[in-house]
Amino acid sequence: MATSVTETERKYEAPSDASLPDLTEITGVATGPEEFDLEATYFDTDDYRLARAGVTLRRRVGGNDEGWHLKLPAGEDSRQELRVPLGKAVKKPPKDLSSLVRAHTRGQNLTPVAEIRTNRRRWQLSNNSGDMLAEVVDDVVTAQTMGSSTTTTSWREIEVELGESGDRKLLDTVERHLGDAGIVPSSSKSKLSQVIGVKRDAGPTLGKKPTAGEVLLAYLYEQRAALQNQDPRVRRNEDDAVHQLRVATRRMRSALQAFGKVVDRDQTRALTDELKWLATVLGTSRDLEVLRMRFEDGLHALPPELALGDVSARMTRYFAPLEAKAHKDSVAALDSERYFTLLNTIDTLLTAPPLTPLASGKAKEVLPRLVEKARHRLDVRVEEALKVNDSDEPLHEARKAAKRLRYSAEVAEPALGKHAKALRKRAKDVQTLLGDHQDSVVARPVLLELGRGDENGFTFGILYGQEVELAHKTEAALPALWHKLSKEHL
Repeated sequence: MATSVTETERKYEAPSDASLPDLTEITGVATGPEEFDLEATYFDTDDYRLARAGVTLRRRVGGNDEGWHLKLPAGEDSRQELRVPLGKAVKKPPKDLSSLVRAHTRGQNLTPVAEIRTNRRRWQLSNNSGDMLAEVVDDVVTAQTMGSSTTTTSWREIEVELGESGDRKLLDTVERHLGDAGIVPSSSKSKLSQVIGVKRDAGPTLGKKPTAGEVLLAYLYEQRAALQNQDPRVRRNEDDAVHQLRVATRRMRSALQAFGKVVDRDQTRALTDELKWLATVLGTSRDLEVLRMRFEDGLHALPPELALGDVSARMTRYFAPLEAKAHKDSVAALDSERYFTLLNTIDTLLTAPPLTPLASGKAKEVLPRLVEKARHRLDVRVEEALKVNDSDEPLHEARKAAKRLRYSAEVAEPALGKHAKALRKRAKDVQTLLGDHQDSVVARPVLLELGRGDENGFTFGILYGQEVELAHKTEAALPALWHKLSKEHL
């Protein structure tokens, strides 16, 4: 099993004759330099799929953390690094890591693409209490590409990585000191990207007056990246990963449906169906996670005298095998050809989008009309739900409509600004309220099942009653939230 750390660092280009500033002026204490040599082999597909996604996979010898390293995007200046020991393998990455990049490789082989040798000098920056704030390394690099033809290059770079007690303000401070010494931020985010000349695909950048098609495609690029970033987290069964992957699929699906007059709906219908399939497969795992956490919170909130019997153990026995199977099924879906085909279809959509003539129109003129259609859809669903007594299913449909409106406003926000943002927030409020109602609907039959066991069911009965009360409260609160939403205009 790979171990995980999050690294936050910045890279800088350093002329060969540039001198580092006095590091003691930054934090008060700088120990070093410690010097050592590193040898790393980097792996990727023939068309550099990992590099284009901002992912690196290497086998490194030397230093204090030698081993196999997989680095995944984790936000600005940060990456999640997964490590496994060197082992005997040299030419083939360990499955613990190669399995985590299948959303990129999709059956393609991982082979050595570059060898990089580094002579490193390292300093540790600390405060007067001895807390490690940051690490500064001065690297002299020699790199060679691998394959049918090879090129060799060399350069010098500086890396600054935050320590456990450091913060981003410190990174800014170090950057100013380096800048004064003629050391500037690097245009390459990794050593590999510098040697192979391939940068991460960041997606399109919107201008001041984007078209409707440009705004929509930029949003879809973001959701593809989110989907691929969450894929390895789901495989590792990390907290909230399934939820975030489902959110990315739902956002993409909602955008394609709501803006079907910008990208041809007929040509994207098959993709929206497959996105629905993926969200459904992952839904079992997410539903179980939500229910377990909901019941645990409810149990912890009860006075101890109302928790009769070993309620916590009963819930564990119920949920543990179901969650284990759901996770196994989720990973099986992520390993399937159907999933890889889905990802390929998304790639095709983004490289050759089936744009309609409306897509070339100004976003500020085109998008409001389409967002308003999503608002009208929600209005109809809420009105239907408020008219009936047995409103569980109509309220669920209203929740889905609120979600579509929220994501539609989110798509339009870069072009429409604060008004779209306000509408998005109001739609989210309605979605959250109705989400609580739907969770209550799903929770009640499970609580009945738990309460019918051989053990004392008293506590589960209390939790059931609380769910009924919560459902009534959410129904009563809906008109007021809906009214607030109706006041927001694009």
